[in-house]
Amino acid sequence: MFGDLMGMMGKLKETQQKVEATKQRLNSVFIDEKSSDNLLNVTVTANREIKTIQISDELLQDKEQLEDYLILTLNKAIKRAGEVHEAEVGAVAKDGMPNIPGMDMFS
Repeated sequence: MFGDLMGMMGKLKETQQKVEATKQRLNSVFIDEKSSDNLLNVTVTANREIKTIQISDELLQDKEQLEDYLILTLNKAIKRAGEVHEAEVGAVAKDGMPNIPGMDMFS
C-alpha cells in the first residue's frame, strides 16, 4: 500500500516538474493579433505576457480610438494565448496523473 502511495507521489512530483517546464516553454510561444484594419498589431506569449505593440501613426491622432483598439486587440490576443496555455498545460497534467481508484469519474 505504501509502495503505491510513494509511486503516486513520485508520479505527481514528476508531473509537476513537467508542467513547470511546459510553462517555461510557453514563454517562447508567440501569439500575434491584429486589428481588422492592421492599424494595431500586438504579440503576446502563451503565458499571456505582452511582448510587442505596434501602432500605426494614424491611430496616434485619436486617443479614444487608440484605447478602444488596444482593449479589443489585446483582449483577443490574451484570450487566444490563454487557450493555448490551458491546452498545453492541461495535456501535460492529465497525461501525468497517476491512476487513482475512484478518480476516473472526472475523466
